[in-house]
Amino acid sequence: MFTVTEIIDFCYGHRLLRYQGKCAHLHGHNGRVEVAVAAGTLDQQSMVTDFSEVGRVVRGFIDQNLDHRLLLHKDDPLAAVLKCHDEPLYLMDRDPTAEAIAQLICERAREQGLDVCEVRLWETPTSVASYVPGR
Repeated sequence: MFTVTEIIDFCYGHRLLRYQGKCAHLHGHNGRVEVAVAAGTLDQQSMVTDFSEVGRVVRGFIDQNLDHRLLLHKDDPLAAVLKCHDEPLYLMDRDPTAEAIAQLICERAREQGLDVCEVRLWETPTSVASYVPGR
């Protein structure tokens, strides 16, 4: 099995509705996402896939939807208020934990045809969550 990994940095804010502690309050992160794409064999150019293709797909999704946005649960009462003030939001079906964000990025990349085998989201330099599809 061969893998290639593209690393993308982005900034986001969030809060966790169903959490007791600091993360229940609005706060931000300088996140780093690692997107690994796998293949059993190499293509005609001896590649799993071109790094630029992974970057185009994943960076495109992140830039358009997550970077410099507030990620909130769709039921968060702040969402309506912030929408009225035209604040950039991304609403999720669950609390926007690092695990849930990693899964979201993985699913969007796979929808675009990338055979993503793992996404790791570094929320801080010492805290990372990962998502492996199909497990």
